[in-house]
Amino acid sequence: MIAHHVEQMIEGPDGRCHNVRVHVGESPLSWLHARGHLSARHYAAGDMLRRDWERAGLAARVTMRWDAAPREGGRRGQGRPGDPTLAQMAARERFDGAIAAAGPGLADILWRVACAGEGLVAAEKALGWPSRAGKLVLTLALDRVAGWYRVP
Repeated sequence: MIAHHVEQMIEGPDGRCHNVRVHVGESPLSWLHARGHLSARHYAAGDMLRRDWERAGLAARVTMRWDAAPREGGRRGQGRPGDPTLAQMAARERFDGAIAAAGPGLADILWRVACAGEGLVAAEKALGWPSRAGKLVLTLALDRVAGWYRVP
C-alpha cells in the first residue's frame, strides 16, 4: 500500500492557521495504537478529543456553508452565520477543557496529531523538536487528557 499524504491548512486551538501534512488513509493515533506505542486509554482519550474538535465545528470545512448564503435582500444581502447548537457548544467546552488539562507545551503536539491528523515525525519537525521526542510528549499529554475525560 502506498502512503498518501496531503498538505492541509487547518485552524488550531489558538485560532491561528497551520499547514499540516496528513496521511489520509489512517489516523496517527490508530497507527501508534495498532503498533503498541499507545495504550488503549491514551488512544481513547485522543479519539474523544478529536471527536469533540470535530463536533464543535473546529475542523476545516471542505464543503460550502449553505447557512452563510444570503437569505433575502438581493445580491448584497448578508446571511447571518448559523448559531452554534448546544451540542457544538458542549463539545467546544470539553475540547477547551481537555486542551487546558494537557497544558502549555503539550497541547501543540496533541492537537497536531490527534485533531489535525498530522504524523508524529511531521509534527516533531514542524515544532522544531528532536526526533522521537514527540511520542513521549504526546503520551504525557494524552495521559492528562485521559484523566480529564475520566477514561479508566
